[in-house]
Amino acid sequence: MAKGRNTVFFCQSCGYESAKWMGQCPGCREWNTMVEEQVVTGAGKTAPKARGSVVSPEKSRPTALSEVSLREEERITTRIAELDRVLGGGIVEGSLTLVGGDPGIGKSTLLLQVCRNLAGDGREVLYVSGEESMRQIKIRANRIGDFNEHLKLLCETGLESIGEAIRRSRPNVVIIDSIQTVYHEEITSAPGSVSQVREATSAFLQLAKGLNVSIFLVGHVTKEGTVAGPRVLEHMVDTVLYFEGDRHASYRILRGVKNRFGSTNEIGVFEMRADGLREVPNPSEFMLSGRPRDASGSVVVCSMEGTRPILVEIQALVCPSNFGIPRRQTTGTDFNRVNLLMAVLEKRLGIQLGSCDAYVNIAGGIKIQEPALDLGIVMAIVSSFKNRPIDGNVIAMGEVGLSGEVRAVSMVPSRVQEAGKLGFTTCIVPYVCMESVRQSEGIRIIGVKNVGEAVDLI
Repeated sequence: MAKGRNTVFFCQSCGYESAKWMGQCPGCREWNTMVEEQVVTGAGKTAPKARGSVVSPEKSRPTALSEVSLREEERITTRIAELDRVLGGGIVEGSLTLVGGDPGIGKSTLLLQVCRNLAGDGREVLYVSGEESMRQIKIRANRIGDFNEHLKLLCETGLESIGEAIRRSRPNVVIIDSIQTVYHEEITSAPGSVSQVREATSAFLQLAKGLNVSIFLVGHVTKEGTVAGPRVLEHMVDTVLYFEGDRHASYRILRGVKNRFGSTNEIGVFEMRADGLREVPNPSEFMLSGRPRDASGSVVVCSMEGTRPILVEIQALVCPSNFGIPRRQTTGTDFNRVNLLMAVLEKRLGIQLGSCDAYVNIAGGIKIQEPALDLGIVMAIVSSFKNRPIDGNVIAMGEVGLSGEVRAVSMVPSRVQEAGKLGFTTCIVPYVCMESVRQSEGIRIIGVKNVGEAVDLI
């Protein structure tokens, strides 16, 4: 059969392949996501050399699970506690990790710091860059610190050349910055396209599993905040990490979206400085820094991110609207959830908010979707509406139902303990959680059954 080129349509969201263009993708049901690309077909089509060449025949045989042995040290610590927590205790050997985030958020800086720590421990690290020259990487490295000879640099975008360098040097950890710049010569589409990204990720997956090399892929994000390329990219890798936060601010949030070797509820908090990213050991104190005193519409709540309680400030601003349709805006929390809570206040307490503009913000730039914030949002809205400040030593937590009841939340003792550490003297919790909370010295526990009882405390 002769070698030829056919036109195929790929979905940019899920990677669905079709012979013709369609307005709606049958796979993910998204509209206008099909793009046209050319693929090589026939006898002349060749796959990347990395595919299938790194797995030995011995490893291809079926093996009983009881015969698989584990060494005591299966994870590589990065000596960055916040990153190790999100990864589940460190880097798993032979894992493939995708790191995404907005431009300038600190992805390359964090990974370069990881390279410095790993090289300092005597591990071989290969940093592959398709966006910077060696001189540019050296300039950025001088800002971070000193590096030794265990860190090797490679400025290359060809998939076969990168695969050959990995097989030849056999490093412990490989950084690919970024996956959108890697291309395979047999694929005619431009680097960063669906075909190129999928082919490159598949090749790196084979290299990671076959050579037992831990590989980090840096991925660009779209304007919606997701990794550019098909969603199948996230399904292929072992771990997906996202950097969140405003790149013009000093704080950064590292969140694990997918992790086959640990929890996806943990987050890492970093602060961007002139010499790189620095860990924030106490995020609650960091998030509450600069909090106003005796200001209406401000209340502190406690959110659980994995096993870590984090205290954040919820700010609300309610004022009469100058237009026929009031404006509602939220930052850091779910917009529809805030509208639902405002409807509960109107129906159950008779507070007329239909003619008021409402703005709700979680200070610090962190995004939280936990239902335990409901009670704090309700109290902040009522406080701003009545222009009555809430005591700065009060913290609230609880989920609010449609009938106005305050429902239980998880891990209340840990939340109360964290509040006590930061000097809060009063905790408003769901009444059904009173039995699980021990009365500790110096902190008062108030249980509420519905939003009416909580609003009466303002």
